[in-house]
Amino acid sequence: MLHIILTNLMPTLQNRLKAFVKLGALFREFSALHEKGEVLPEGPLFQKLQKAVELAGHRNGWFAREQILFSLKAWGDCLKEKALGSWIAPYELPDNGNQKVALILAGNIPLVGFHDLLSVIITGNTAMVKLSSNDNVLLPAVVDILDLLVPGMKEMVRFEEERLKGFDSVIATGSNNTARYFEYYFRSKPSIIRKNRNSVAVLTGRESGKTLEALGRDIFQYYGLGCRSVSKVFVPKGYSFDLLFDGLQGFKNIIEEQKYQNNYDYNKAIYLMSEFDFLDNGFLTLKEDPGYASPIGTLFYEFYENKDSLKDKLKADEDQLQCIVAEGFREDEVPFGQTQFPALSDYADGIDTVEFLLKR
Repeated sequence: MLHIILTNLMPTLQNRLKAFVKLGALFREFSALHEKGEVLPEGPLFQKLQKAVELAGHRNGWFAREQILFSLKAWGDCLKEKALGSWIAPYELPDNGNQKVALILAGNIPLVGFHDLLSVIITGNTAMVKLSSNDNVLLPAVVDILDLLVPGMKEMVRFEEERLKGFDSVIATGSNNTARYFEYYFRSKPSIIRKNRNSVAVLTGRESGKTLEALGRDIFQYYGLGCRSVSKVFVPKGYSFDLLFDGLQGFKNIIEEQKYQNNYDYNKAIYLMSEFDFLDNGFLTLKEDPGYASPIGTLFYEFYENKDSLKDKLKADEDQLQCIVAEGFREDEVPFGQTQFPALSDYADGIDTVEFLLKR
C-alpha cells in the first residue's frame, strides 16, 4: 500500500516535462549571464547551481568553469519544449512506471549521465544512481533544482553509495574492462552495458580554415575526454598537416590549462624517448597510429587510399566508434564542429534508451 501511495504522489508526465523545460530555461539563462559577466539573480535556483559549479570544479580539475557552462548551455538548448516534444513523440509514455532502474554513471565530462537520468524520469520510472567520484556534485544539485521547480521530482531519484540492490534493470557505463564485469554481474537483469568508444574525422585536404577550426571544437572540447571527442583523423596520402595545424591555432591557449599541459608534456616525452615519429605544434601532437583512443594532448592519424576502403574499415569498427565527422562521406556523419551538440535522440552507442525502458 505504501508503494502505491508513493507512486501516486510522483509527478505526472506533463509535470515531468514541465520540470525539464524549466530546467532548460535555467541552464540557458545561467550560462548566458556567466558569458556576459553579469551578476546572478538572488534565489535558491541560481545559487544552488552556482555552488555546484564551484564545488565540482574544486573536486575535479578537468571540470573547469568554462567546460561546465558549455555543458549546461548544450543541455539547456536540448531541454526546450519543442525539442522535448519531438523527442518523445514516437513513444507511448506512461504517467508512472514501476521500474527501479540502476544507473552506473561515468564521470569523464560534466553531467555525462544526465541523458540516462532524463530517460528514466521521463518514462515514469525510479532511478537508483551510482555516481562516479569524478562527477558526484552536479547531478544531485540538478535533482534538487528539479524538485524546487516541480515538487515530487526528487522522489523519482535515489543516489546510492552502497551496493545496488532491488533494481529491475540497469544501464551501466564504463571501460572495456569494467564492461566485462558489468556483463557478468548483471547477467540476470535486462541491461545496457556501454564500453569505450571514440570519435573520428575524415579529411579530404580540401577543407577550409573555417571547417578545420570547427574540427578543433570537436577535438578540444572537454579536453578530448568525451566519447564524442575526435581522437583520430583519417587523411588522404600526401595530406599537408600544415593545413590542420593552421586551422587549430585558435585553440593554442588550451596549453595554459595545467592538467592538459601535464598530459601533453608527459605523452610528448614518451614519444621522444621511444623515438616515435610525431608532429607537434606546441599544444597538440599528431602521431600515426592504427588505434582510436589517443592520449590527452595527442591526435592520432591514419592515411587512407580511397573512400570506399575507408568506409569498409569504419563499418567493420563501428562498435568502437561514437561519431564520424565528415562532409559528404556517409549518411550518418556528424558535421564539423557539432559532436558536442547531440540531439536527445542521439543515443549513446546507438541504443534507444527510452525504448529499452518502455519494454521492461
